[in-house]
Amino acid sequence: MPFTAGREAMASAVEQCGIRTILTSKIFLAKAKIEVMDGMVYLEDVMSQISGFEKIRTLAAARLLPARLIARRGKRTPDSLATVIFSSGSSGVPKGVMLSHHNVLSNIQSMAQVFWVDDSDVIVGVLPFFHSFGYTVTIWLPLVCGCGAAYHTNPTEAAKIGELVAKYRGTLLVSTPTFYASYTRKCTAEQFSSLRFVLVGAEKLRESIAKGFHEKFGLELLEGYGCTEMSPVVAVNGPNFEAGKDTQLGNKLGTVGQPLPGIAVKIVNPSTMEPLDPNNEGLVLVKGPNRMIGYLNQVERTAEAVHNGWYVTGDIGALDDEGFLRITDRLARFSKIAGEMVPHLKVEESIYAIMGEYGCAVTGIPDDQRGERLVAIYTRPDMTPLELWQRLSDTDLPKLWLPKRENFYLVDALPTLGTGKLDLRGAKATAIELASASRSSEAETEKVNAN
Repeated sequence: MPFTAGREAMASAVEQCGIRTILTSKIFLAKAKIEVMDGMVYLEDVMSQISGFEKIRTLAAARLLPARLIARRGKRTPDSLATVIFSSGSSGVPKGVMLSHHNVLSNIQSMAQVFWVDDSDVIVGVLPFFHSFGYTVTIWLPLVCGCGAAYHTNPTEAAKIGELVAKYRGTLLVSTPTFYASYTRKCTAEQFSSLRFVLVGAEKLRESIAKGFHEKFGLELLEGYGCTEMSPVVAVNGPNFEAGKDTQLGNKLGTVGQPLPGIAVKIVNPSTMEPLDPNNEGLVLVKGPNRMIGYLNQVERTAEAVHNGWYVTGDIGALDDEGFLRITDRLARFSKIAGEMVPHLKVEESIYAIMGEYGCAVTGIPDDQRGERLVAIYTRPDMTPLELWQRLSDTDLPKLWLPKRENFYLVDALPTLGTGKLDLRGAKATAIELASASRSSEAETEKVNAN
């Protein structure tokens, strides 16, 4: 469970899973400012109680015991529950996603077929282990494939990550667009010279970030797509294949790549669930051996999420003629205004084109007259809300898609999750709070003027 979700969410996860013992560290609790919970056992205490003889005996058992004897210790099958990962909750209440051993292993096998990872590789892990990508790709992929791994606890510490990649000659790095923008600013080309593949996901990759990273390091950011319910990788841009005159396109900017081997993607009409032809936007459905068992203790929500064997992602996208998947928006990230569905992401893209690397978020909040209205929060300090509104008004965006002039707010920082991904619920709460404070201020001004 993401510790950044707060004590209430963690307590809920503990209760749902029936957890009685929590293995943690006193140093970590202090650094993350997490309150002590019942059942916590500290690594510092455990390590001090293990004798040298016990360490040697355990090492010998791990090295010498036949695998069949170890297997007899528990009745496990490939379809047995391997883990429960709670979703980040960026757009709703976190859910416990149940993944089997087969789910995770099949996803690793598919990834290994695309990137040919072997024992000479070193995967650099910077994503938290409570994140599905951090769990599958940076913990289990190196263990299963037999390659090396080097870890750092905080993906925001770009300088230290640059040093880590250089020290261990990392060959594969997985992170988010937000963090890669920071690495471009603070890491040197020499530090990243050993990298073969740099994968990016969790949020949309902006062209400016991809271009800046390539110009400095000479590497393509290979954007991928996935979700916890799919263990998590669904599609990814890979290396282009060249063998003499034979070539095959492996990556295409603006897409999240092609589905991994063994995974199917289908685009359907959100209302009728009927399949759509290539290059038509619709609801993205996916299936494969990596599809989750279901949501923990939530049979109804599981049934809603799976349609005839296909996982309903809630994302809007399209497959092109070459099988590359393009994600255009999130079904939940639309506001119905004057009877028309307005996409938040399209408005955000126009704002980013104006502001550059500064962050922004567009969300919908309740409106007494129209049911809902758009609010934009942004972080560029040298641009006033009025200036941003004026410049956005000069773009080709439909007028209905423009937030009103009074609904632009400058903030110090955008709310984010532990992975660096935009916290959609937090952004909406911030927008509601700012709009409410603005209305109160206007009402107070009117009262003063009336007197």
